[in-house]
Amino acid sequence: MPSKTELAEDRTDLAEDRTDYAEDRTIMANERTFAGWMRTGLASAGIGLGFQAIFRAVEPTWLAKAGASVFILIAVAVFFLAYRKAATLANRMDSHSAQPLGHIAFGMIAGMFITGALGLGVLLWFL
Repeated sequence: MPSKTELAEDRTDLAEDRTDYAEDRTIMANERTFAGWMRTGLASAGIGLGFQAIFRAVEPTWLAKAGASVFILIAVAVFFLAYRKAATLANRMDSHSAQPLGHIAFGMIAGMFITGALGLGVLLWFL
């Protein structure tokens, strides 16, 4: 029969394992949340593009372009904020079994999306 000390150590080990798994789940949830915010930003950029396509016949034309630009700027803000939140949490957490994305990967992904959205905004003004 195990002693009380051995039982306490076993419980402590199990609690530490549960905590490690919880941290890994939190890391994976952070990555899923980041992906969700990227989709939200893409939807905003798509709304901006659709806004310009639908209302391009409106006079003055700059009005439709300005409306589309607002949604594209919202997309840029969403991409940037998603990066900041995801990178902050990624730096705070310790992975155990999971292989998380680092803040550099989050930054590269967000940077590419921001560059694409800003490029789309510039193109809209040239149409």
